[in-house]
Amino acid sequence: MKFIVTTSLLLKQLQNISGALAGNKVLPILDNFLFDIKKNHLTLCSSDLETSMVASLEVECKDNIKVAIEGKQLLDVLKNLSEQPLTFKVEENFSVEISSDNGIYKLNGEDGDNFPKIPKPSGDGGDLTIASSSFSHILSSTFFAIGQEELRPAMTGLFFQLGADGCNFVSTDAHRLVRISRSDMKHKDAASFIVPRKSIGILKNVLPSDLTPVKIGYDKNNAFFDCGSMQLVCRLIDAKYPDYEAVIPTENPNVLSINRDDLLAALRRVNIFSNKTTNQVAFNLKGSALQINGQDLEFSNEANESLACNYDGADMEIGFNGKFLIDMLTAVNCETVKFEMSSPSRAGLVLPDKQAEGENLLMLIMPIMLSGNY
Repeated sequence: MKFIVTTSLLLKQLQNISGALAGNKVLPILDNFLFDIKKNHLTLCSSDLETSMVASLEVECKDNIKVAIEGKQLLDVLKNLSEQPLTFKVEENFSVEISSDNGIYKLNGEDGDNFPKIPKPSGDGGDLTIASSSFSHILSSTFFAIGQEELRPAMTGLFFQLGADGCNFVSTDAHRLVRISRSDMKHKDAASFIVPRKSIGILKNVLPSDLTPVKIGYDKNNAFFDCGSMQLVCRLIDAKYPDYEAVIPTENPNVLSINRDDLLAALRRVNIFSNKTTNQVAFNLKGSALQINGQDLEFSNEANESLACNYDGADMEIGFNGKFLIDMLTAVNCETVKFEMSSPSRAGLVLPDKQAEGENLLMLIMPIMLSGNY
């Protein structure tokens, strides 16, 4: 049994789904890509049992073939071959021979029937459709704030909150929070679920930056993301998401408006001199100037910068994690950002000056207690 496929087409699709390869010593077949060919249609699968990915393309083939091929070795071979048709020959013992213009390469394969079954949508949850570019923007804007502490499993994923009036996408690690609300995305039934961080990271990296529709489905156990020739299936996090709305302050009389690029550049410089454990930077707000200070008393490092700004409120000195602020400002695409604050001990809000149509982006950051000679 054999099939013919072009190097670049196969490599592109395998790279798209390689994020789900397991490296699982308990179930070695999960180190493999599954090749499933029916009537010239090749379906490629990878899985770590929590996240599974499927891609498809057309090939030249007269047979039905199902074989699992070791992933890393196959990717290494394809990366080092020039653009050309490749002939894959699969023997009865599932060994695989690849013929190219350069030579012949033999790999061990396994029976594809032993590959774990990929979950299928049950149709219970309904579907939501969004343009790939818009969904990619949502994922990029929220991914950095997803928690990584396994002791708080609910926070280790992105919270999807669907409703008839719009949809919310929320991430938090208890120190910062990002919420994107989309009034142009509506779902007939109120529903919510948590998608693991790993799956969000994979989607963020492989979604095309165009208007390709992405269909989002879910059931009791899994979420399904369909982007035409590529699908991702992941097991949902079985936990209750915290009441994030309760921590968003509503009374914030102190408002700072400042150029995003200027503030981001200053923070990157000042944070070099801050304590490497706390990344603590201090904002001293008074009139039309923002003083930013970072210091590390242990090594006698210190940096101070002054930026022009618009500030309406009482004089205030407040501390933030500089690295967190850099992450937040990097994820915002706008000319001016606003900080809305109430006091040095309460969470502050970071908002873009202009919101995209149909979108409302809110970021929250917890302050840190100032220490040292600020």
